[in-house]
Amino acid sequence: MKSAIDTSMIKENPWNIPPNAPACMEKHLCSAQYRADGTLLLGASSLTGRSWQGSLWIYSDPQQAPNEGFCKAGVQTEAGIVDVKWVSEKGVAVASDSGALELWELAEDERLMVNRFTKQEHDHIVTTVSPITGASSAVTGSMDCTIKVWDLSQEMVVTTYSAHTQPISCVACSPTEDSLFISCGQDGRVLMWDRRKPNKPAIRIDVETPSCSPTTVAWHPHHRSTIAFGDELGRVTVKDFLGTEPARVKKVHNRRVNGLAFSTHSASLLASISDDCSLAVMNSELQEIFRDRRHQDFVKGVCWVHGGSNTLTTVGWDHLVLHHTVGPAAETPNSS
Repeated sequence: MKSAIDTSMIKENPWNIPPNAPACMEKHLCSAQYRADGTLLLGASSLTGRSWQGSLWIYSDPQQAPNEGFCKAGVQTEAGIVDVKWVSEKGVAVASDSGALELWELAEDERLMVNRFTKQEHDHIVTTVSPITGASSAVTGSMDCTIKVWDLSQEMVVTTYSAHTQPISCVACSPTEDSLFISCGQDGRVLMWDRRKPNKPAIRIDVETPSCSPTTVAWHPHHRSTIAFGDELGRVTVKDFLGTEPARVKKVHNRRVNGLAFSTHSASLLASISDDCSLAVMNSELQEIFRDRRHQDFVKGVCWVHGGSNTLTTVGWDHLVLHHTVGPAAETPNSS
């Protein structure tokens, strides 16, 4: 019996583009993160008319980013994207400027992105999202001055905190303890949170200049009590909140720090990005060992390849995805 379908009319897809990937990526790249196997996740946004639009992109070969034709998967979102994070091997959490947390999941041999839920629990832009280690949970912060803890499997908020008096800039969950996370906000405070203490879950971490807002926070991958935070003046601070030694402070940039990321080396390196369009990499003593100034607009995302790699990637509002290699001596840094 002959098939009723005229196969001669079926067009091949010569570019092998995933089925629901957008035709074009927005200009502003706002966030990037590597999965353990080296797969790169990108978040992009752009102002179209009077509204922001966004999209998610997955690249099995990061060197091909941001070329749309070589993505492994991609999807358009209904609003602009502020932050994106891997929350599982196939799950991606999105902080949306609509006030929603979105959970997307890779399906169909990782060539299709499926929306698991979109929950608008915040009353303003969601500025930051961080997955909780070892759990199907995440923490979000928003310009509505609240922090929310989510149970992703139940698709619901389980706790809301309102200790900050100004918009939240960043939250970061501990890589070793699932009950701890840190936050910073435009009220000039850095707070340490312990979800096991319902009566007083937050304690304040002293900062050098409380009148200068901290903008981003990061947790050391090996030292459970060491954190780093950047501020509006371009300074980077590394502090052991359980130790007695004073915090180390370094003026790294000329403008605000947008992101910090520790490498997974045994002696971790710290990468810092800024509105001054540069990337800086520092050693454990906050001595600069690498600087790259090729970005032409604000640098918004930074991430290291897993497994103690010397390679890291930055993305920015100039639509560039730059890959950098920090040499052992870091005397002659190599970028591509």
